[in-house]
Amino acid sequence: MNLFIKTESEIKSLRESGKRLASVLAAVMREARPGVSTFELDALAEKLIHEASGTPIFKGYGASSGRPFPGSLCTSLNDEVVHGIPSKNRILKDGDILKLDIGMRFEGMVSDMARTVAIGKISPEAEKLMRVTEESLLAGISVLRPGARVKDYARAVQDHVEQNGFSVVRDLVGHSVGRELHEDIQIPNYVTRDLPNVTFEKGMTLALEPMVNAGKFYVKIASDGWTFVTSDGSLSAHFEDTIVITDDGAENLTRL
Repeated sequence: MNLFIKTESEIKSLRESGKRLASVLAAVMREARPGVSTFELDALAEKLIHEASGTPIFKGYGASSGRPFPGSLCTSLNDEVVHGIPSKNRILKDGDILKLDIGMRFEGMVSDMARTVAIGKISPEAEKLMRVTEESLLAGISVLRPGARVKDYARAVQDHVEQNGFSVVRDLVGHSVGRELHEDIQIPNYVTRDLPNVTFEKGMTLALEPMVNAGKFYVKIASDGWTFVTSDGSLSAHFEDTIVITDDGAENLTRL
């Protein structure tokens, strides 16, 4: 038995989890504008998750390490790639790009998603970076079906990103998801000799998440111990969806 294949009942709950989470994030995105703090967005996200009968999956994550994540929402600005910590001192301003990453447990099942948001008027480069990153995710999802392999997904993402002059982050990858936030299958967004030897099967559920830099693909950890930033200070974008492998493709569970 493949432990990564979910039951019909679990997929039904995960489908509802994804739908509710997408509605929560859409509401948070509408409030992301100049003058708003990332702390305010986090507070709104947590409130809406609870109103959706869910539990924030990020808050307290990593407690066993002694440094639990303090927010329900990751808020990463500009050269921050992922895992940015919400703060009353981080005030959004015109020209920023903000990555919002959010997860929720509902009826026992975890959905996970991310979007990059333009704050006010942004540069043409930032607009292109956001567009290409989202397109790369959708290109990767489009090749998924029973019998496809991790390499098929990774190649589709990497090709689209690099053809547009950007780079795929190597140190952070997607993952299987559902019963837990991070299950054991890792899904890189680039091709390497060390790709997992995984063939996708109907009922597998995955959180796919290209992270794309305008400059080089190198990243480093900031002094807070959580936030990944680009090593060269370039902009970064991030899009993520939770999907389930179906009979003949993949169903996106976090797109409204």
